[in-house]
Amino acid sequence: MTFATQLLHTGNEIDKTTGASAVPIYQASTFHQEDADHPPQYEYARSGNPTRDALEKTIAALEGGTRGFAFASGMAAISTALLLFSAGDHLIATDDIYGGTFRMLTTVLNRLGIETTFVDVTELDNIRAAIRPNTKGIVLETPSNPLLQITDLAGAAALAKEHGLLTIVDNTFQTPYLQRPLDVGIDVVVHSATKFLGGHSDLVAGLAVTKDTVLGHRLAQLQNSFGAVLGPQDCFLLQRGIKTLKVRMDASCDGAERVARWLSERDDIAKVYYPGLSTHKGHEVHKSQSSRFGAVLSFDAGSAERAKELMKRVELPLVAVSLGGVESILSYPATMSHSGMPQAERHKRGITDGLLRLSVGLEDAEDLIADLEQALDRLK
Repeated sequence: MTFATQLLHTGNEIDKTTGASAVPIYQASTFHQEDADHPPQYEYARSGNPTRDALEKTIAALEGGTRGFAFASGMAAISTALLLFSAGDHLIATDDIYGGTFRMLTTVLNRLGIETTFVDVTELDNIRAAIRPNTKGIVLETPSNPLLQITDLAGAAALAKEHGLLTIVDNTFQTPYLQRPLDVGIDVVVHSATKFLGGHSDLVAGLAVTKDTVLGHRLAQLQNSFGAVLGPQDCFLLQRGIKTLKVRMDASCDGAERVARWLSERDDIAKVYYPGLSTHKGHEVHKSQSSRFGAVLSFDAGSAERAKELMKRVELPLVAVSLGGVESILSYPATMSHSGMPQAERHKRGITDGLLRLSVGLEDAEDLIADLEQALDRLK
């Protein structure tokens, strides 16, 4: 079955109770028990809800996993997955990482006795060199946020298994349509489903998927214990958004490729970060593990002043936090996605004050280019 068909036929598309064409919103906190000694499948909504159950089975099927989990946000998903580790454990993480994940690793997990070393994971030897006797896991993003760095997923998974390490990959930028980390040996995949999976900038959600059933049971216990589950209304909206994932991603990828090429040809743009450009360091690795180059790109406008002025002059993109909507979204990492990362850390990683991140939506690419052109041409 092709992915396009699977999106609509996951086995969870019809409500088994009524035959409805969409699983209803079961807006209930608790469920009647006929026999107290034999509790039913659903007893309390934190532990399970039919609407959430359908969504969790859907994402597990799409990622090629055995267990899926829906959370109240992307950060709830990654934070719960990181609770698989214990005090005294050491983690290795990509140095170009989402600001919220950086904040979780450096200001929360460190207080729980879990230490993290950040390295350039585009070179697997850097991961190998950072491994200690107490290293227990590797945390990855590919493409990374916001510099679109590429990690060899199969290589990282093999290295991790060689040393008995757990791997977690944030697959938000690519979605299971473009990239399936579990297929190459990654242990846990997480998503900010607020982004491309939801696709309409109208919900906040997180997802996680495991292939190993024992690991899935451990994550299920954490989900139930931590309790940051997704409510049924948002589960319903996310299920609806997922159905159009392929057509939205195809259109957005087409647009992003066109915009990235155009920006790379301008003399007033210091640098463009997009794996679809043949000049990108990770271009070939990305092609080997992902079916397309994605809908997100970043570019350096040259200075903070130019970046901020550009944000004021564009007319089509929404200037906002987040990405992955049907509308193009222009973000300023320094004060938005990576505001939780100190300036010195941002600069050390190459996240300059002139950096902008563009998530390309469903607008015509030529209209986006014309808008960017008029804005850039009016900069001082």
